[in-house]
Amino acid sequence: MAVMLDTGSCLPERRLALWQDIVCDTFVGLDCKSDRRGAFWGSVSQARMGSVSLTQVDSTAQRVFRTPSRIARASEDFVLMALGNHGVNGVFQDGREAVVSAGQFVIYDTTRPYELRFDDSFSQTIFQMPRKLLQRRVGAFESLTATTFTGDRPLERLTYDFARNVSRTIELIDPAAAARLLDQALDLLAMTLAERLHARSPDQSVHRSALLYRLKNHVLTHLADPELSLPRAAAAVGISPRYASDLMASEGTSFRGYVQMQRLERCKRDLADPASQARHIGEIAFAWGFNDLAHFSRIFKQRFGVSPREWREQTGR
Repeated sequence: MAVMLDTGSCLPERRLALWQDIVCDTFVGLDCKSDRRGAFWGSVSQARMGSVSLTQVDSTAQRVFRTPSRIARASEDFVLMALGNHGVNGVFQDGREAVVSAGQFVIYDTTRPYELRFDDSFSQTIFQMPRKLLQRRVGAFESLTATTFTGDRPLERLTYDFARNVSRTIELIDPAAAARLLDQALDLLAMTLAERLHARSPDQSVHRSALLYRLKNHVLTHLADPELSLPRAAAAVGISPRYASDLMASEGTSFRGYVQMQRLERCKRDLADPASQARHIGEIAFAWGFNDLAHFSRIFKQRFGVSPREWREQTGR
């Protein structure tokens, strides 16, 4: 990761002010407070992969605020996943409080106020992702902000370990492989959120979120099947096609539109992948469930503004 800031090179009385500026530039608009003053220190390193950033933060005691006034002046729509590496972190959002220590993680949302409290030195790895990347996998997850995900649950431990290792590896491998690892990290996070949603009391909104996740998961695991259909997916989840359509409509899309978007995204990824250099465009399209090359080329250009061939040429493959 590239080092963005190390306050060790700054005059002690200027460190907190500089930290405030850098933290806001690195993440979203925030206010930082600390009573350490001249003893304050901190460092930030970051790697980026498309719209996702992975940031290593090491610092001393402080409080961080995402306030209504900051939100009103901003256009960000991110979810942050904070992995605890060292120290203890308190996270406050949506009326809940989570305490996160090493080996645990928490999520919070930049569209609503939150507070982060660090009473001593700490180290964290933070995944910052557009909300849509997680929402399209799991649906609504607002009830899980400021919730501690611990190493006592096998899936949560796996998610933590995988995300932590991805952050260490992302800049050392081919960009196409890195993008796939990020997708897998997001899939694991979505599975973890869905497991927690399912374990909670089955009120209507939580129940719908869990069903939507199962429906989307079925789609994502059967994209390559040209016979993938709304009736088959609904039957696999145990709901009616009409209810499945209603769940998709609550996301502002349709079953067909969601399937098409996911297939196009994977074709776009494979067309830019060095490992697929020898594969014909039609072979890639058919591998992801398309059965008409002319139709595929047309909707690919409608979605991305370039033809599949032009996209492959632009990415240098």
